[in-house]
Amino acid sequence: MKYKFSEEQYEAIKKARKQNRDKQIDKRLQVLELRCEGKGLDEIASITEFHRSHVSNLIRKYFEEGLQAVSEKHYLGNRRNMSIEEEAQFLEQFREKAEEGQVLDIHEIRAAYEKEAGHSIGCAQVYRVLHRHGWRKVMPRSKHPKRASEEVIETSKKLTPKSNG
Repeated sequence: MKYKFSEEQYEAIKKARKQNRDKQIDKRLQVLELRCEGKGLDEIASITEFHRSHVSNLIRKYFEEGLQAVSEKHYLGNRRNMSIEEEAQFLEQFREKAEEGQVLDIHEIRAAYEKEAGHSIGCAQVYRVLHRHGWRKVMPRSKHPKRASEEVIETSKKLTPKSNG
């Protein structure tokens, strides 16, 4: 074993695991606890269903960065490129065109968003921004829902008298 756990570290890991309420964090702490108990990487991997290399990386990360690096959430919500206010300000440039009834192209909005953010993004992100600000997709219908079928239209053409003029 490259890394040796002290009794104080073992107690701190057990205490952190007892106070924890997050399942993902608990699994990471379980890795450390099992390693403290002398279990091997393969055995820990089979118990926790993590890959052997991930188990090894968690142990290394614990010794390099401490318990906090393993026992905290690393991804905390809002991973957007702009704040809500900045997004609203960004969409203002398209509002006038939309209110006039002109067609807005998602690729045009995406290009402007990428320029603002400074890196490439997917169209789905633009759709999420539009949805977040109450924009919706409005398209003209291709045909009236109560339109007569082609067969009825042809029949009615035959019934109308032709003028001889």
